Amino acid sequence: MSDGHVDGSTPADGGPPGAGSRPGFDGGAATDGAAPLLTVSHLATGYGDLRVIWDVSVSVAPGELTALLGRNGAGKTTVLRAVAGLNKVQGGSITFKGQDISHLPVHRRIRAGIGMVQENKRIFRRRTIEENLLLGGYTLKARGKKLRAELDRIYELFPVLGQRSSTLAGALSGGQQQMLAIGQALMPRPSLLMLDEPSAGLAPAIVAEVMDTVAVLKQTNLGILLVEQAVEAAMRVADHVTVLDVGKVVMDGPARAIDDLSVIRDAYFGHTAGSGDAPGGSDAADGGDGSDAAGSDAPDGGKG
Repeated sequence: MSDGHVDGSTPADGGPPGAGSRPGFDGGAATDGAAPLLTVSHLATGYGDLRVIWDVSVSVAPGELTALLGRNGAGKTTVLRAVAGLNKVQGGSITFKGQDISHLPVHRRIRAGIGMVQENKRIFRRRTIEENLLLGGYTLKARGKKLRAELDRIYELFPVLGQRSSTLAGALSGGQQQMLAIGQALMPRPSLLMLDEPSAGLAPAIVAEVMDTVAVLKQTNLGILLVEQAVEAAMRVADHVTVLDVGKVVMDGPARAIDDLSVIRDAYFGHTAGSGDAPGGSDAADGGDGSDAAGSDAPDGGKG
């Protein structure tokens, strides 16, 4: 890994027509004074020749959660995939722990400490809970008591998984499968955890339980980048909020400055800069929000 340097001077490729200054909240530095763990600067990326992200900058600090919000097709998942190394960086830079990782392969990002929980609970359904966790921790190269200690750490966080460790993952409830997916991503002890729509398909009470767990994870000094459609649930745990539309940032600032969620709704639908200027308009295909290159039954390498 070479030394990283973030150039914050110009947007990648100039962005789509109409890209420019964006509304924000008072005092909106993305890490609110804390040294960043992750810095995405003027990111441009997409799927082959299809540009989905034009100019996105977002940061995550240790022990803090940045919520990446926006309507379907805004490009949220695509940003996560670029950070994980699943999508090629076409412009801008991604810096992690002070190192430029823009062109680092996926497996080296995992070893560096980046974990990702993809949407739709990407677990091995025909494997047991414990086998799933062991697969998630394969980079640890731990054995015996050390490996057992890592498993016990996850079981302490999610007691129901420990109680049912020999149960096939496919037999779990939706909420339990989401816990397992998070536990699997936590096995390698990442410094940054990216969560893609963890509330998807879950009952409101289970969503609250998942978010409570996320809040606990922040206390371990874990940096979290959360993509979420359940805005109220995300705001309960967020330290910073970045709102995307048409592949660029339209609002950015500390969560504590938001006392009315209508501000975010306006950013979704009323205050976008140059909406409709990117190819395909405001519903330009994301390919990431709700989709993935791998099959539904196995992680594709972005996890961990």
